[in-house]
Amino acid sequence: MAHILNILFRNFYFRFGYQILQPIAMTDSMTDTASAAPVQENTIRQENTHPQDTLRLLGLDFGSTTSSMMLAEVRVGRHSLDGRMGFSEPRMLLQSEPVFTPFTMAELLDESRINALLDEWLSAADWRSDAAPGQPDIQVAGAALITGLAARSENVQLLTDMISRRLGNSLIATADDPGLESWLAFMGSCATLSRHHSTRALINLDIGGGTTNPAQGLNGQVFDCGCFYIGARHLTFVPGTYTLLSFSSFGSLLLQYLGCEKQPGDTLNTDEVDAVVNFYVTALEFIALGDMSFFQRSPLHKSLLQMPFTPAANAGTHPLITFSGGVGEIIYQHERTGEWPAQTCYGDLGVVLAQGIIASPLLAADLRHQPEHAGRATVMGLTLHSCDVSGSSLYLSDPGRLPLNDLPIISRLPANTEADGWHRAVRLAMSSVSGACISIEDSRDILPQGIKTLAHTIRNALDEARYPLTQPLVLLMDSNLGKALGQYITDWGKENRCLYVIDEVPLRDARFVQIGKPYQHIVPVSFFGMN
Repeated sequence: MAHILNILFRNFYFRFGYQILQPIAMTDSMTDTASAAPVQENTIRQENTHPQDTLRLLGLDFGSTTSSMMLAEVRVGRHSLDGRMGFSEPRMLLQSEPVFTPFTMAELLDESRINALLDEWLSAADWRSDAAPGQPDIQVAGAALITGLAARSENVQLLTDMISRRLGNSLIATADDPGLESWLAFMGSCATLSRHHSTRALINLDIGGGTTNPAQGLNGQVFDCGCFYIGARHLTFVPGTYTLLSFSSFGSLLLQYLGCEKQPGDTLNTDEVDAVVNFYVTALEFIALGDMSFFQRSPLHKSLLQMPFTPAANAGTHPLITFSGGVGEIIYQHERTGEWPAQTCYGDLGVVLAQGIIASPLLAADLRHQPEHAGRATVMGLTLHSCDVSGSSLYLSDPGRLPLNDLPIISRLPANTEADGWHRAVRLAMSSVSGACISIEDSRDILPQGIKTLAHTIRNALDEARYPLTQPLVLLMDSNLGKALGQYITDWGKENRCLYVIDEVPLRDARFVQIGKPYQHIVPVSFFGMN
């Protein structure tokens, strides 16, 4: 679930307002964690804090095996060290117990059960994307992540539509964004552990029912991500037995590769189960080593690779290895208690896969270093790390047009880019009629005269390309010069151009961005399509 809280914090759209948090109705499947300690360490100036400085973040995670919800509360303010706007003092208000992702016997997502699940979760969270007439918008941001076999379901669009209707303009990411899922799992489970071991690289393997999402980071920052169709639920069984209920396309190919001619209703023997687990553990060892040669051995091996994982080598020091996801939760539960759940009690290979990992000297070398939120890493990351907030010196030509959804980041230009570079970028941006984004890097070094020069260069490029005045253009900056740049480009508002200059935002290596509705002179900024 840590995965979901991270997406919400860094990649979501919000609906913001001025309402004090109300007590949350609880159901038997919900856990009230409002009194829990903060989950992230940020130092924010909070002088004269008002209720409207508090925001609620909601994360939904639908995976191959389980689905879950998390609700958190954060404060908005300026960091005491660098003055950047951001979130602080996150508190978990509510988290659901993981439930099996609702599928039909035909391996389709079950519409009626998902509708009931969403209604239960959102009612318990007192969540509403739109305020009642005459009331201010509630202070919330929503995000959802659909991964693994759920994302490969033929009717996955039905699930995204149901979430969209309920959450409004929220970030909804699916398996076509595997780098984002890996990043969120790292941030949600082991970012704090990584900062504690600040000079040692850390590789987190997020192992669920359908995929394994590795990410390598250093001192809390992720540098490499990957994704592989390796998980505990490609074969499902009658709980308590190895009688096969179903298999995914990847599970079917694996059984054929291993010479195991089994069909639903047949029972796997011990040697056959061991062969499957050994195959997966070997694959995980190659992933942990950053060696992709394993995934070139046969058509089956190649089919398991969705996104390569090739982390940079760390001279002299082997990376610390951690686990998250459902399999990670089983591993660390055993480390704490010395006990194992009954094999196939979840109707899959989760327990025996965890046992195989613990038996691997390479994979089990660092189990004494336990991450904070192993089983809930994705939902934690989704909720707390899917969104950034802008600075307050931004330029918004028409706040009423926000939010702007799914804008492609068509170019990343250094602040000192010559005119030719800006002309090419602007012409490319024109091809996206619903709007586009250009990221301006290294803008913190711009001198006062430099901001005028940059604005003149951009304005000339817009004029020469005849960029439509009504077509949105978003400029992202990491400095606090947004308002000045926007004023210079539009000649202090004389040119009625649809321009948004969003400043003080960490510039991420992503393909798309969403700009949310304004809230107290700032806007939420969500990145997705992470590289």
